Amino acid sequence: MTYETILLTVKDGAYRLTLNRPERLNSFNACMHEEVRDVLTRIESDPGARVLLITGAGRGFCAGQDLGDRDVNAGPLDLSQGPEKDYNPLIRRLTALALPVVCAVNGVAAGAGVNIAAACDIVVAKKSAKFVQAFSAIGLVPDAGGSWHLPRLMGQARALGFTLLNQKLSAEQAAEYGLIWRAIDDAVFDEEVATIVDGLARAPTFGLGQAKKAIRDSWAATLDESLDRERNMQKECGLSPDYREGVSAFKEKRSPAFTGSGPKP
Repeated sequence: MTYETILLTVKDGAYRLTLNRPERLNSFNACMHEEVRDVLTRIESDPGARVLLITGAGRGFCAGQDLGDRDVNAGPLDLSQGPEKDYNPLIRRLTALALPVVCAVNGVAAGAGVNIAAACDIVVAKKSAKFVQAFSAIGLVPDAGGSWHLPRLMGQARALGFTLLNQKLSAEQAAEYGLIWRAIDDAVFDEEVATIVDGLARAPTFGLGQAKKAIRDSWAATLDESLDRERNMQKECGLSPDYREGVSAFKEKRSPAFTGSGPKP
């Protein structure tokens, strides 16, 4: 598939997806949704996939929905269709991917752009980046999972202030509040992101995917259920070649050569 609104490179199991509508701050239109869906389908069907990086081209990460795609004067709009068709499946697929998803926020993140980032597993941002929910400025509620992720990451008080007051957060504030993992100096941002992605591409992917699932599923589980899940997952991980390789490398004082594969039948 030839892409019009995104850039994609794949090397050594690392998928690097760049939202590429810089003149619109990489806001989503119908074409971008379709192209991102195609990338996720490729990853889901690729047994060699190890990590997904999502970032943006130009001075913005993602400004959310492209409002220019909607004619508000053409009559009543059913705004449930955007979440139902596009954003909800996107968030479900990102969180369910059995590999780490890294988000590199290279500039402004607004609206659904914030909430897509929040759905990723490891989020880093340039110190010059800004975050703003933006929904309250046009009379809408957070979508793309914002109402779920924000209070869990930031706490309810901060999530409500961030949403209702429509105030911008700096990257350093976002890190302090727990919205992102780290704020990184602009001058070394690309280098640091590459280090994270390359490291994850060489990591024990099956085990990381299981750890991701255990943590995400814990939100809807009791302690007893989580303990049982950990027990069952530990059994599966212990049967993987990467577990044996990791222990062997530790004992032999060498770097492990993980394949990312799970238990062999």
